[in-house]
Amino acid sequence: MLDIKWVRDNPDALDNALKARYTEPLAAGLMALDDRRKAHIAKLQDAQTRRNAASKDIGKAKASGDDAAAQKLIDEIAELKSFVQTGEEESRRLDVALNDALAGIPNIPLDDVPVGKDESANLELRKVGEPRDLADAKEHFEIGENLGMMDFEIAAKLAGSRFVVLKGQLARLERALGQFMLDLHTGEHGYTEVAPPLLVRDEILFGTAQLPKFAEDQFRTTDDRWLIPTAEVPLTNLVREEIIDADRLPLRVTALTPCFRSEAGSAGRDTRGMLRQHQFTKVELVSITEPENSLDEHERMTQCAEEVLKRLGLAYRVVVLSTGDMGFGARKTHDIEVWLPGQKAYREISSCSVCGDFQARRMNARYRPADGAGPQYVHTLNGSGVAVGRALIAVMETYQNPDGTITVPDCLAPYMGGLERIG
Repeated sequence: MLDIKWVRDNPDALDNALKARYTEPLAAGLMALDDRRKAHIAKLQDAQTRRNAASKDIGKAKASGDDAAAQKLIDEIAELKSFVQTGEEESRRLDVALNDALAGIPNIPLDDVPVGKDESANLELRKVGEPRDLADAKEHFEIGENLGMMDFEIAAKLAGSRFVVLKGQLARLERALGQFMLDLHTGEHGYTEVAPPLLVRDEILFGTAQLPKFAEDQFRTTDDRWLIPTAEVPLTNLVREEIIDADRLPLRVTALTPCFRSEAGSAGRDTRGMLRQHQFTKVELVSITEPENSLDEHERMTQCAEEVLKRLGLAYRVVVLSTGDMGFGARKTHDIEVWLPGQKAYREISSCSVCGDFQARRMNARYRPADGAGPQYVHTLNGSGVAVGRALIAVMETYQNPDGTITVPDCLAPYMGGLERIG
C-alpha cells in the first residue's frame, strides 16, 4: 500500500506510474479525499478545544452569579459534545475511505521495468539450455493417460473440472520433485523450511494484497477463512506487526504447500491437462530484507529458482514482465518460463517479484536499523521455487521416450528409490 505523504509529495510520479500500468490517474482524487479528512479533523479538534474552554467558563460564570451565561455555555457544550460524537464517527469513515482508496492502488514499477500493456512487451533477459525438439512429442496429459497414471475423468467425478488424480510412479515423481526443491533451497540456498497454515484470515490476505481487489480469485470457507492461493501469503505475514532487529535480516523462508485458486476469468484457457488447476503444489520462496538490499536479493532469488531447472536439465528463459503484465503488488517481476516440447512453447514455471515496502505497510512489518534510527518498513520479496505441477509437466514432456515411458532425471533418482524409468 502506498503512503499518502508520498502521494502528496509525488503526485506526478504516481499518475505516471499508473499510466504505465494502464490505470486512470488518481493522485488528485486521493489528495482531495485527504484534504477533506484533514479539514474535518481540524474542525473536530477546534470543537474539542472550545468544549474544554467552555467547561472552564461555566465555573467562572457561576462564581460571578451570571446564571444566564452559565446556561448558555451549558447549551453550547451539549451541542459541541453532539458534534464531537458524530464528528469522530465521520473521522473514522474518512480514514477508512482513504485507506480503502490507497489499498486499491497497484505498486509503483521500478524505472527499468518495460512499459507495455501485456506479455508482448516483456523483455527477455536470457535463455538457458537447448530446447528439446522431438518430432512426435506428446503433451503431458497424453503421456500420463497412456501410462494409466494421470486421470482427469475420476478427478472430475470427485471435484469437478481443473483437478487431476495422479497414481503410482507419477504421484511419486510429483512428490520427489517437491522434496528435491525443498532440500536444494534449505540445504544450499540458505532458506528455512516452514510448514504454515493453509487457511488464513482476511487481514493476512490483505497484507500480501490478495484482498480486497482479488477476492474472486480465492476460495473462502464457511467460517470466513481463506484457502491460501500461494504460501507467499502465510510466509510473508510471519513478520506481520513485528519490529525486527537489522542483524536478523535477510530472513529467507520456504514452504512446500498445496495452493488453491478459483481461476476466475480463465475460462477456455489451458483446459486440457495440469497447466491451470484449482489445486496445485508449489515450493515458495520469501525474503524479508532491508531496503538497500532488496534488488540484490531479487537477483539472488531468481537464481535460486533457476538452479532447480538447471539441476533437472530443463531448458528455460528468464523475462522481465512489462508494467501491464506485472502483478498488483510487485515493483519488478522476473518470470522463468520452461520449455515444453509437447506444446513447443515456453510456459511460466516461476515468478520472482520484489515488492519494496508495499506489503510491509499493509502488514505494519518493520525493522530496527543498526544505526539506532527509528523503525522503518522492511522490503518483501516472493518467488516460486518452483511450481511442482508445472515442473512435473516439463519433466514428463522433456524426458519422454518413443515407447511412452519417461526417463527419471538423475537428480531425482535418490527420491525415486533408484527408479530410472517410469512406465
